[in-house]
Amino acid sequence: MPARPRRPTRRPPPRRPREGLDALDRRLLEELQKDARLTNRELAERVGLSPAPCWRRVRRLERSGRIARYAALLEAEAVGLPVTAYVHISLDDHHPQTVKRFDDLIQSLPAVLECYSMSGQTDYLLKVVARSMSDYEAFLTRHLLPAVRSANTSFVLKRKKLTTVLPLE
Repeated sequence: MPARPRRPTRRPPPRRPREGLDALDRRLLEELQKDARLTNRELAERVGLSPAPCWRRVRRLERSGRIARYAALLEAEAVGLPVTAYVHISLDDHHPQTVKRFDDLIQSLPAVLECYSMSGQTDYLLKVVARSMSDYEAFLTRHLLPAVRSANTSFVLKRKKLTTVLPLE
């Protein structure tokens, strides 16, 4: 009797690199960036998974740090903070104590929404919100100017785009 042809063995799907995202991970993240209040069932339906694997993938994305947190995005003007300023900061020096003191100060100021250490002519870029121009002036003179060499402020006149959605393609 002739030998029967062997059935091709199924190969397991290729493993994803730990640092990479597959198409399903990207779809999950895209949907959650649009609406983090989706139930697991709704999210699973949108990406074409059953609820259990969807839940496991989301937990893995959370544990890996790709999902940092879930938050409600507030409209600054609607909560009484119509003034937005971007402030370029230059420090007096770059000694570790000076930098730590400035970093600690910034962490303690709720009006500072974002702070970035920058390359270029200034050391930091801050995004600051205030209730009014006089409120911003008081913030600047009370908190920032005593701690820095210079602060150059630009005020937002009109927002043209605001998104928190990261492009994952």
